[in-house]
Amino acid sequence: MTPDEIIGYARECIDTPFQHQGRICGVALDCAGVVCHVANQLGFEPIETPGYGRSPGLGLLEAAADAQPYLVRVFDRQPGDVLMMRFEGDPQHVGIFTGETIIHALFANRKVVEHRLDDVWEGRIVRVYRFAGVAP
Repeated sequence: MTPDEIIGYARECIDTPFQHQGRICGVALDCAGVVCHVANQLGFEPIETPGYGRSPGLGLLEAAADAQPYLVRVFDRQPGDVLMMRFEGDPQHVGIFTGETIIHALFANRKVVEHRLDDVWEGRIVRVYRFAGVAP
């Protein structure tokens, strides 16, 4: 699998309406749903964490990401990686990095969007994960 494939699968989700715990591209997704869609398209089976809150705390999002056998925590960043972000406190949000933009389901926009990774979003990043087996 390549970063371009990952980004292509994430872009399939653009304009999908936001719905907390949504998991169907084209119907309803939340930020984790976008990552789950990409994982499914790559042939992985995400381990779901049902019943999480709109702003997961107590390290729940990080624990859920660390439990995924197809995600590897990395310390650099390349296109196709999963960015974990926080608005305040614990990490609460994820998106797919394209190199210059981020693709994610954003409640404020009520849909999946792609926009430039500006200084504000850059400052929210706390972890980076890579899909296992990605060719550079």
